[in-house]
Amino acid sequence: QVQLVESGGGLVQAGDSLRLSCAASGRTVSRAAMGWFRQAPGKARAFVAAINRSGGSTYYADSVKGRFTISRDNAKNTVYLQMNNLKPEDTAVYYCAADSAPLDRSGSSYYSAGVYDYWGQGTQVTVSS
Repeated sequence: QVQLVESGGGLVQAGDSLRLSCAASGRTVSRAAMGWFRQAPGKARAFVAAINRSGGSTYYADSVKGRFTISRDNAKNTVYLQMNNLKPEDTAVYYCAADSAPLDRSGSSYYSAGVYDYWGQGTQVTVSS
């Protein structure tokens, strides 16, 4: 069992930065590939970024590539999402998720919410223009 708690959301202006954190408990996050998803009002949950178990591979949605960076600190059981140059269209609830599969998957698999077994409660990010 894994518990995930996101933090770091807030209200910022366009062009600002935020760093989201996802703290895991109950099981070391070092054993799980991790992802970030977001859901804007009236829209489906969408993939943002993912990182494999070792942190050696990262994956990004085209809409955030070059602006967002996912990283992990396995010693702290924490995954981060550094978000730079935020835009109003980044406004959403951001969720972290853990994939408990024992081996890394092919990169494209991490784009699908269905591969993740555990989800956090979400943190709101609002970007004003």
